[in-house]
Amino acid sequence: MTPAGAPGHLATLKCGDRMSDAEITEFGTTADGRPVRAVTLRSEDLTARILTWGAVLQGLWLKGVAHSLTLGSERLADYEGPMIYHGSLVAPVANRISGARAVLDGRELTFEKNHAGRMTLHSGSAGTQTKVWSLAAADARRVVLSLDLADGEGGFPGNRHVEAIFEVTGATLRLTISATTDRPTFFNATNHSYWNLDGSATWQGHQVRVAAEERLLTDAEDCATGEIEQVAGSAYDFRSGAAPVPGDPPIDHCFVLSRARRALTPVMWLTGQGGVTMEVATTEPGLQLYDARGAMRPGRAAYEGIAIEAQGWPDAPNQAGFPSIVLRPGETIHQVTEWRFLGI
Repeated sequence: MTPAGAPGHLATLKCGDRMSDAEITEFGTTADGRPVRAVTLRSEDLTARILTWGAVLQGLWLKGVAHSLTLGSERLADYEGPMIYHGSLVAPVANRISGARAVLDGRELTFEKNHAGRMTLHSGSAGTQTKVWSLAAADARRVVLSLDLADGEGGFPGNRHVEAIFEVTGATLRLTISATTDRPTFFNATNHSYWNLDGSATWQGHQVRVAAEERLLTDAEDCATGEIEQVAGSAYDFRSGAAPVPGDPPIDHCFVLSRARRALTPVMWLTGQGGVTMEVATTEPGLQLYDARGAMRPGRAAYEGIAIEAQGWPDAPNQAGFPSIVLRPGETIHQVTEWRFLGI
């Protein structure tokens, strides 16, 4: 059965080993005339739809649940506008860079000041969320998207090759992000999906549990200050599970999972009032949570879903002691995140 909101007018492509039994549909055309496609992946329990625009996770349907568990749109124009971060793969550097500058190997780099007039957010207009990715390979359960970023674009050095692999197995969606470069550069990617497991107007009533003893402190513009605080005794202590009220406390913080990239590890559990539980596992040392107070879908209100962003620590290039996000020639970064649905 095709879930509500899943793609119609299906065209199955078969091209040797690269497009075997892939479900691919046209999703729309960008404002500057580039075609965008949607690829639908199916397992026994999950249906996921991925866009070539921004490597967006446009929808995720669990067997027996009528609504998508992640917030998306059927309109490409929404993703080019107010929903630029909904479901997108954000790179080369997710989150904030203070002062829109950083020093790499003794050379000062400057970036676009697209946030609060003084810092860089999600790589600015050079971010991968604004790109049409190439469809490199696909089949019924797996899609490979690739993207080349030019040396110097947005101030980031290196000709970089980025690859995103989405795959579904049973009740698990897995994302693997890989990147290489021909010059030293910074790289810290994330998926920026917003989640509401109940299909409700807000994420009110969701239980949040995060396996983090610490969080990064931030300034008035939510940029990391370099300070690290124990969550014990604070409103951000989600270690044993809590049901925070949207906006109280305000949430736009990076929770400290580890001091370096590590083996794939469960780090967060989100449970809706309807009983659906999503376990998030990642290799990344940080988990940014954002309450969506300023991220509305057209016609919807604030706090509709909660953003869960597995990533390196924000502003790492400017904060001594933060885990490095430097990528050098000859290296390949691999970031893995899984969304696992329990108790189905």
